[in-house]
Amino acid sequence: MNKIIIGCFILVTFNQIQAQKMLPQISLKNTEGKLVNVSEIDTNNVTVFSFWATWCTPCIDELDAINEHYNLWQDKTNVKIIAVSIDDARSVSRVKPLANGKDWEYQILLDTNQKFQRAVNATSIPYTLIVKNNKIVYVQSSYILGGEIELFEKIKKYAN
Repeated sequence: MNKIIIGCFILVTFNQIQAQKMLPQISLKNTEGKLVNVSEIDTNNVTVFSFWATWCTPCIDELDAINEHYNLWQDKTNVKIIAVSIDDARSVSRVKPLANGKDWEYQILLDTNQKFQRAVNATSIPYTLIVKNNKIVYVQSSYILGGEIELFEKIKKYAN
């Protein structure tokens, strides 16, 4: 009996781990109001999902730092950055003006109910995923000055 229970526990745990490695099938709105299914985004090349909010200073610092290098990163690796705002219904109206004011060239998705955030177990922000072929290959939680350099090293590793 104990072997059956342990076996079931291992199977459930293994499935949860496997499920967490794949990009979830969740639809989010972009800043134009169009629905985008996250799992249908072309991730044949490396795609970075950066979870952030308008009230999160480290998040904005990270996205600003990445933006300074984004054109070079795209030239070298063809990476695509998608900034996923977790602002709720009360603060989501600040997302588009902030992104436009910062001249971020990223695609912005709105996770107002934090469904995507929960699906990938992002317990804090900033939270960054590197995705290749719909598989989450790297996770970075938090940001410190210069962290974008380490992120780019990981991007280059998975872009090859």
